[in-house]
Amino acid sequence: MGKSFKSLAQSISRLLVFNMKRQIILVTGPARSGKSEWAETLAARSQKSVIYVATSVLDTTDIEWQNRIKIHRNRRPISWNTLDVPINLVETIASANESNCLLIDSLGTWLANILELDDTAWKQVIENLLETLQKSGADVIFVAEETGWGVVPAYPVGRLFRDRLGFLTRKIGAIAHPVYLITGGHILNLSVLGVPLLDKN
Repeated sequence: MGKSFKSLAQSISRLLVFNMKRQIILVTGPARSGKSEWAETLAARSQKSVIYVATSVLDTTDIEWQNRIKIHRNRRPISWNTLDVPINLVETIASANESNCLLIDSLGTWLANILELDDTAWKQVIENLLETLQKSGADVIFVAEETGWGVVPAYPVGRLFRDRLGFLTRKIGAIAHPVYLITGGHILNLSVLGVPLLDKN
């Protein structure tokens, strides 16, 4: 019994950390859950050249948002490179190589920047993103927000954002391993605890 438990613990431990193979990792969770902190921990363990891909647009009039960005910057090692990529995420992933670990924070802010795209253009962007991910030799860590667990948004743009983010997170989660959910002060490895949901779309 003790030996079996030890073997299981070792297997879980191996899934929690990086190996030398190329990985796509998804870290998702609600606001203030610590998802960015865990993603940063994983990136630091990669032993690769980390590129922090910031997808938000800096609003100089929003002091609170500037403070949030400052907190994130202060947490990151000075050896990491930072790229501001509010829109051209596909091109950024395509330009990375095997020596890189891209930490993309976050999918929600990137989505907000291209939310005005119509359905046809939106689906093409996502198709290009998924195809580029599959071809890339770099490690890629995505941070995603969980927005669909509450009430249905009252306005069409809110519902569009919620639905597209849920769709995008599911698509990336289908090819990512591991997938983490950060909630209630705990790190849940869904790749260990869960069963993949077949995508019929």
